[in-house]
Amino acid sequence: MSTTPKQFADAIEAAFRPLANPEQAAKMERYMLNRYVFLGLPAPVRRAAVKTLIAQHWPSSHSLLDAARQLWNKGEREYCYTAIDLLMRHHRLLSIDDISTLRELLAQESWWETVDGLTSVIGAVLLASDRASGEGQASMDEWVQDGNVWVRRAAMLHQRGWRLNTDRQRLFRYAKQLAGEKEFFIRKAIGWALRDYARWDDKSVREFVRVNMQTLSPLTVREALKRI
Repeated sequence: MSTTPKQFADAIEAAFRPLANPEQAAKMERYMLNRYVFLGLPAPVRRAAVKTLIAQHWPSSHSLLDAARQLWNKGEREYCYTAIDLLMRHHRLLSIDDISTLRELLAQESWWETVDGLTSVIGAVLLASDRASGEGQASMDEWVQDGNVWVRRAAMLHQRGWRLNTDRQRLFRYAKQLAGEKEFFIRKAIGWALRDYARWDDKSVREFVRVNMQTLSPLTVREALKRI
């Protein structure tokens, strides 16, 4: 790529600014409880505006992650979403050596939507790593004990979408490890992770919920069994 990460981020901003919609921004800000400032770009508009830019080649994971950081620090929330889209588009350039940098982004201006988006990137990187070496998920064993609630949520959800590649024992171990937490976003994440795996192995999830019914929160149980 011929442009620097900063030039790339500035080009994204130049594409977004003319499309800013204050009325839509106000709605988006209310939905997010006024935690963040928005430009007012719905996902289809945002993605269409930078489709060509996002597709550009990156020479290294270092430059890719630097571009993501540049976007993350721009202010309006759409830049964070675009950073996530960028990382997902080029996730094959990333490796387990980049997980710590992804954690830094995840822990910055954290809320459920950016955390879950970055968790999808992290999951894609770890799945590729596990297929190659089987070592990628070890970091998640540390994350699930982290003091940051969003890092724990990411650990719980990192196998979402892995289908039958899911490490079932790790999934269930994390669910039991986090079951006693009162935090809504953790309880919801446990149920969501179990429900996702239940699409491929509903029998195991039903049995896990049955055996652990006394320790799992009602919210977790409802989420886990919602579609089975």
